[in-house]
Amino acid sequence: MKPTLVDEFDHYSAWRDTVRERIETLRDWLGTAGLGDTESDLRLGQLLGRLQEDTLNVAFVAEFSRGKSELINAIFFSDYRQRVLPSSAGRTTMCPTELYWDAALRPSLRLLPIHTRTREGSLADFKREPGSWTEFPLDLDSAEAMSATLMQLADTIEVDAATAVAYGLLDPDDADGARALAHNGGVTIPRWRHALINFPHPLLKQGLVILDTPGLNAIGTEPELTLNMLPSAHAVLFLLSADTGVTKSDIEIWRQHIAPVQGGSRARLVVLNKIDGLWDELKTEAAVDAEIARQAAGSAALLGLPQSQVYPVSAQKALVAKVRGDDALLAKSRLPTLEAALTQELIPCKQALVSESAQAAVEDVVVKATELLETRLAGLQDQVDELQGLRGKNRDAIRQMMIKANEDKQQFDRGLQQFNALRSVFATQAETLNRRLGMPVLRDEVRRTRREMEASRFSSGLRDAMRLFFRKVDGHLRDSTLIILDIRAMMTGMYQKFSDEHGLAAVNPPVHNLHKYRKEMARLERVFEERFDTLFKMLTMGQNQLTARFFESLASKAVQVFELANSETEAWLKALMAPMETQVREHKAQLKRRLESVSRIHAATETLDERIAELEASLEGVSDQLEQLARLNARIGDALCGAPDELRLARSA
Repeated sequence: MKPTLVDEFDHYSAWRDTVRERIETLRDWLGTAGLGDTESDLRLGQLLGRLQEDTLNVAFVAEFSRGKSELINAIFFSDYRQRVLPSSAGRTTMCPTELYWDAALRPSLRLLPIHTRTREGSLADFKREPGSWTEFPLDLDSAEAMSATLMQLADTIEVDAATAVAYGLLDPDDADGARALAHNGGVTIPRWRHALINFPHPLLKQGLVILDTPGLNAIGTEPELTLNMLPSAHAVLFLLSADTGVTKSDIEIWRQHIAPVQGGSRARLVVLNKIDGLWDELKTEAAVDAEIARQAAGSAALLGLPQSQVYPVSAQKALVAKVRGDDALLAKSRLPTLEAALTQELIPCKQALVSESAQAAVEDVVVKATELLETRLAGLQDQVDELQGLRGKNRDAIRQMMIKANEDKQQFDRGLQQFNALRSVFATQAETLNRRLGMPVLRDEVRRTRREMEASRFSSGLRDAMRLFFRKVDGHLRDSTLIILDIRAMMTGMYQKFSDEHGLAAVNPPVHNLHKYRKEMARLERVFEERFDTLFKMLTMGQNQLTARFFESLASKAVQVFELANSETEAWLKALMAPMETQVREHKAQLKRRLESVSRIHAATETLDERIAELEASLEGVSDQLEQLARLNARIGDALCGAPDELRLARSA
């Protein structure tokens, strides 16, 4: 049997663990060998933290009753021998739901009440407020009890029209909504706004995060789903139902919320579910296959996709087949074809992203450590050559060499004064950069924009306030980029000066820019422009808090962008200064050792041959360190380039 997505994800996790272990070995060795520094430790520590917390995000998106929850159960949870998510008729997930595992928390279902829609703050903000959630523990020892707890995902409540409008869940001009009101005077809405399931499933423990987003209302009225969660997903599965075809709301979800995030998502697959409804024992198998193919072709045409991107399946029959071990039924459900496509799209792309990030960080650290060892090696060899040249020389020649070594040290000490002055200028420029890029700047812009929006009663005022917000933020990023260029130019000049005057190794300071963060802010502005007219239409219906919630989501995402920009810039500043500080420290130590060697020989406290032998032993030790560093780097390179299953076998060998 071909490997399933579950198998491949398990292999990917083994690959990631191997990479992490080898990087930990490198970090520990650098510390033991005295080759680590603050910047390298920080770089490797951040990388190890990312590998430890690495997640694989898969989003399932569709209108209600398309079978998302059943598909999630079939792909990921069939080994559990029961439905983890409710998916029976009339009882389905009613709010966006995230499944993950956090070992620091107990297994639980946490639910955000629907009334929080009238409060300020994004979903990310509420996730930092445990008191806003209603929590139910999951009894892992009782399948029935756990299933009953998770059924609360399907809970609804009945509210009056004004409340539904206030929550952004009712359009009074909609014919279906009007009929519901006329019939019973109320509107049925989800009880919960968002759900978090902390569940110790093996896949979730390895970093899988599943997002289940039910219905157009859930997506359209939660801007954070469109702005952040869907674009950050490594794969998006969009579900249709074979018995209904592509409906108007399906097309609306696709065009407004899935198609625009194509660039952000690594994989987008369309699933035509419930093909078992087309199975007919009175028809030949070929006729049934032809009917399914026609449905798939029609769906692809309506969505503007090639038919090869539409995958017909029966999630319900696939789950039954997996639970019962019925290979024939599983093949007929066509789920293995979808799993194979998801595996080919998802795992290699995710591995490539992680590998590229890890390789860049490790390469920087290894290059710096290698340069330090090579500098140390060259310095020791110079001392050996110098002392060997003393053989047969008289004490006057040795004294002159001692004077020369002392002069070199004094000249370097004068150079250190310039270096310390540079550090002072560097600190000043770094502070200027922090004032432009620091989080207080962004929070001030958010507060100002919020005040202007609250004061505006017209669409033009709201639009102008948000456009000004984007211009201001981009201005801060642009000005910060100019400061970064000035800092790098200054450091490049100083590196060249020390290289020319003192023979230090030439170093090309690392390049850093904020282009990707400006690009992300431009993407958010495009989303705002595309969505604003729809939002203001809702605003005229009394749903003004929807516009506020949209801005809160934008602001929350902008905060994340600035936090990343700050973190990366801080790391760059350390990386910029650290190589020079390391070289200065190393060169100073070499000059001191050189002066001590010549002085001790001049004073006849030890023989020339003894000192040369001592230095040659040090040379051999540094050469061994270079070889060990190369081996450690090669092992990490092998891990990064290796296939997940190959490394899994290597780990178990």
